[in-house]
Amino acid sequence: MKVFGFAGYSGSGKTTLIEQLIPRLVGRGLRVSLIKHAHHRFDIDQPGKDSYRHREAGASEVLITSDQRWVLMHELRNEAEPTMHEQLRHFSPCDLVLVEGYKQAPIPKIEVYRASVGKPPLHPGDPNIVAIATDAPLDTPLETPLPVLDLNRPDEIVEFIVAHMDLKHEAAGVAAAR
Repeated sequence: MKVFGFAGYSGSGKTTLIEQLIPRLVGRGLRVSLIKHAHHRFDIDQPGKDSYRHREAGASEVLITSDQRWVLMHELRNEAEPTMHEQLRHFSPCDLVLVEGYKQAPIPKIEVYRASVGKPPLHPGDPNIVAIATDAPLDTPLETPLPVLDLNRPDEIVEFIVAHMDLKHEAAGVAAAR
C-alpha cells in the first residue's frame, strides 16, 4: 500500500479536498482507503444503542456487522494511542491510503493552506510536504521550491498525486484485470 497525507490547520479544507479526490482516484481504477486522525475525543457510537452499552460495560472490542458494512470499535482503556503505521495494519490491501491529520507523520503529503485561516504555512518546517494546495497565492512571493496547486482544481491535484506516488501502473493493472 502506498500512503499519502494531507496536512493543514482546522478549517483549511482538508476534508472537502479529500472528498473531491477520492471519486477521481477510484474512477481511475484505484482502490483507495482513508485514515483520519482526530485530535479530540470522538465517538461514532450512540448512547443507548446495544454496542454503546457493551463498550460502557467494559468490552475491549465491539464488532458490529450487517449485509452493508462492518465496523470494529476498540477501546484503548489506558493503552497508548497506536501510531499511524500501527493503524495501517488494519486495512485490507489497497492501492492508496489517504491520511488526514497525523501532521508529523513521515509520509509524503500535501499542505492544504488557506491564508484566511490565519495560521502560518506548515511546509517550511516539514520536509515531508511535497506540494501546497491553496486557494490564493502564498503570502510570500513563492519562496518555496514546492509545487503550488490550485485547491479549486481537484483534477490537477489528482494528477500530482498519481505522478508523485507512481500510481499509473496500479490503475492500469486494475483496468486490465476488469
